[in-house]
Amino acid sequence: MESYGELLQKTRERKALDLDRVSREISIEKRYIQGLEAEDNSVFPGDAYMVGFLKNYADYLDLDSEFLLKLYRNKQIQEAPLPQGLYERQKPKFFLPAIIIPSVFFVAVIAVVLSLLVVKKKHKIEEGVIVSNSMKNRQFELTEKKFTQRVYKGDQLFIPTENEGKIILTVRDTLSAFGIDTPSGIYYIELAEESELDINGDNISDMIVYVSDISSTDETRGAEVSVLLRHGVSVETAAVAAEEIPFASEIKSKHPHKVIHEDNRAYPFTINASFRGPCLFRDRVDNSQAVESYFARGDLFTATPRNGIRLWMSNYNTVKITIIADSKSFDLDIGAAGQIFVEDIKWIKDTDGKYKLVVIELD
Repeated sequence: MESYGELLQKTRERKALDLDRVSREISIEKRYIQGLEAEDNSVFPGDAYMVGFLKNYADYLDLDSEFLLKLYRNKQIQEAPLPQGLYERQKPKFFLPAIIIPSVFFVAVIAVVLSLLVVKKKHKIEEGVIVSNSMKNRQFELTEKKFTQRVYKGDQLFIPTENEGKIILTVRDTLSAFGIDTPSGIYYIELAEESELDINGDNISDMIVYVSDISSTDETRGAEVSVLLRHGVSVETAAVAAEEIPFASEIKSKHPHKVIHEDNRAYPFTINASFRGPCLFRDRVDNSQAVESYFARGDLFTATPRNGIRLWMSNYNTVKITIIADSKSFDLDIGAAGQIFVEDIKWIKDTDGKYKLVVIELD
């Protein structure tokens, strides 16, 4: 029977794919692809990475990933050393009764003691760390508020949508790296790493995940994670109605507006704000209520308005704002230290029939 590495290499060569192209198209480093084909596990930081990369590479080559994972597990079993007991000489038969009777009694006593301990530990959680493997898998519903929780393998995160029910994310791994199943594939996030995830396959970041604690030896400890949904990801985005877009002549501000993008139609855009110092920050997305938050150095804010957003900032010099529209990025100028700033970022309709995404400074 062929090994999983041979199947991967032969299939890639049959499809006339070189390693550089494969690495680029599936976002896996070339050395890891070579490690899979050579069946060299030493190049991977942990088993969770190896399994995740193997599945993604197999799916990319249109191979049965479950079959390849079975070949990998079989190889692990074959290469494992035999238990020491298999090399020990058998004892004479007349020793069996003398050994079995005390052993049965001893095992019975140990079983009773362990049962009592398990019952006690079922209800005990120390420092938020699971201490019983029998804990039922939990379910959490994400909202626009930041979600911080210790989660365990099998736990599920739900994201509500208007037209498609709930998007379900399942915790896959909590050993060495945090693995999570999404409708668009499996993601692995390392300790102290912050990753942006596209969960529905539209090439737009939907959520930010940060892993603050995870064990490299015990998956039952779970993983401490923080999840932040981008504004609007939990709601099915509808097309922007033309009647909702104001005309340029309706804009009332003594400051001239700055055009950063124009198109033949209006559509949702994304706002990313990163903070390099303390700032009282308030936002109002479209017609929703304003939300006020205090941000510190290193914090991030993101929103996806359909038409516009109003921002209040107590210290404009500490905020870097990037606007993403039509896959293009636009950075706004950073203001003076201590400057209080209020601005609208919104679509307007000009007399030439064009829709323009503008920044309007307000008093």
